[in-house]
Amino acid sequence: MEKAVTYSVVGRKNPGDKGAPMKYYAQAQASGELDFEELCEAITSRSTCTETDVRAAISGILYEVKRALKAGRIARLGDLGSLQIGLNSEGAASVKEFSGSMIKGAH
Repeated sequence: MEKAVTYSVVGRKNPGDKGAPMKYYAQAQASGELDFEELCEAITSRSTCTETDVRAAISGILYEVKRALKAGRIARLGDLGSLQIGLNSEGAASVKEFSGSMIKGAH
């Protein structure tokens, strides 16, 4: 069951070059959500596991992935992809001028 990804085209300016012309990029569009309840029910209906077993396994995965990310590790989840902590910060003119207070957030 292969489905094409739905997308829209959005214009973006280069923040590093104010005079540069706008370029247009694809942006994926969601068609809905799959919540924890629906996920557990769907897996239960496709396996011999009970819903309690499925919930326990998924909860265990979430716990261990969060633990790995907090420890600075990359969580590789097979075909699903990989998760890694990223940071947003202000720029500095040199390494010596950078300080931790310039970090604005994590994602």
